[in-house]
Amino acid sequence: MATLAHQSHPTHSGMSDTARRVRAIVAGSSGNLVEWFDFYVYSFTALYFAAEFFPKGDQTTQLLNAAGVFAAGFLMRPIGSWLFGYLADKRGRRFSMMSSVILMCGGSLMVAVLPTYASIGIAAPALLLLARLIQGLSVGGEYGTSATYMSEVAAHQHRGFFSSFQYVTLIGGQLLAVLVLVILQRFLSEAELRAWGWRIPFLIGALAAVVAFYLRRGLAETTSAAARQRKDAGTIRGVMRYPRSFLTVLGFTAGGSLVFYTFTTYMQKYLVNTAGMDAKTASSVMTAVLFCFMIMQPAFGAFADRIGRRNSMLCFGGFMTVATVPILSALAHVSSPLTAFGLIITALAGVSFYTSISGLVKAELFPMHVRALGVGLSYAIANAAFGGTAEYVALWFKSIGHESAFFWYVTAFSVVALVAAITMPETRRHGHLTEDEGRVLQP
Repeated sequence: MATLAHQSHPTHSGMSDTARRVRAIVAGSSGNLVEWFDFYVYSFTALYFAAEFFPKGDQTTQLLNAAGVFAAGFLMRPIGSWLFGYLADKRGRRFSMMSSVILMCGGSLMVAVLPTYASIGIAAPALLLLARLIQGLSVGGEYGTSATYMSEVAAHQHRGFFSSFQYVTLIGGQLLAVLVLVILQRFLSEAELRAWGWRIPFLIGALAAVVAFYLRRGLAETTSAAARQRKDAGTIRGVMRYPRSFLTVLGFTAGGSLVFYTFTTYMQKYLVNTAGMDAKTASSVMTAVLFCFMIMQPAFGAFADRIGRRNSMLCFGGFMTVATVPILSALAHVSSPLTAFGLIITALAGVSFYTSISGLVKAELFPMHVRALGVGLSYAIANAAFGGTAEYVALWFKSIGHESAFFWYVTAFSVVALVAAITMPETRRHGHLTEDEGRVLQP
């Protein structure tokens, strides 16, 4: 097993050059990309398979049922974050990340081969739910561990830049999911997509997860033996010794995840179901949007290295508080794909102040021996409650004739994120990653 002491401990051997750091981040983030591809494929293909598993009702009702299953996957995230966070803090980041990507492979393969409602009746949506719960468990463990690993690998002065690649690969997973759908839409008819074509992306995801597993086998470990051997390492009791950090991450994630999922995964359905845009056109718009959003991340991460984490989060919370309602209102009546692109990318530029350093800020709030669990658990709880339910809440408001109320719902939680930013310390100078430099944690 490759080993790598945390670079912040001078008494250990550490990464000596940027090339080695980059290789570690590429290897670590490869699995992150696959995990999120597998998870988001569900959302982007729901337009085609929703009627196969939920045949009753109109399109909004079918999408509402499919979104409910999507949200249920998020409910497993706190359990996954606890399980894999414990493993990451006790057994090491490498072991945890290898385990989570294999679990994701199983869930994706299961969806790819599921019979439909016409074949096995009510068992079909039940099995679909089970597969999503498995994937939710996996992704719940992925975020905290990968955020922690990439933050620990990065050099002190460039942590924002390097850690931004977590969302590069997260968004890249979304981008690949929608890109695969665009390709399938080009070569398959709508009838073929509804009949069997929607299964292809899930099969691709399962195969890619196997590749990611082998890449992660070569990852170097970033935790110290002393940290892993602490009695409270990887325990909820240990995490609860840092209540302010826990609550801060809850606040950031409640607003950040809700806004993120609103303008990414839900936006394709919003353009089709509310603005009346053709499904293929909406997919093309979102492909371009996600690509631009992805390449924004390193620039915003590097900017946060200059202005500080707190200022970056203040920009996010403040911008989304004032811009969410106008942007979503305009998108409800958009007819031009170019205008839709401009509005969505404007919103996501504001979101990038959060996404580019999201994992890093959270990692800096917890010490090494509970870092993966602390980041993962607090993130997963808020993400399940607000990010995972974004589509469902949006569609529910639409179904009762008050769609605009969802705009204010998103705005309210942007205010929560803004308050969290106002009350947080500047972790670039006073975070635990910085405090770890020059000392070794004792058991």
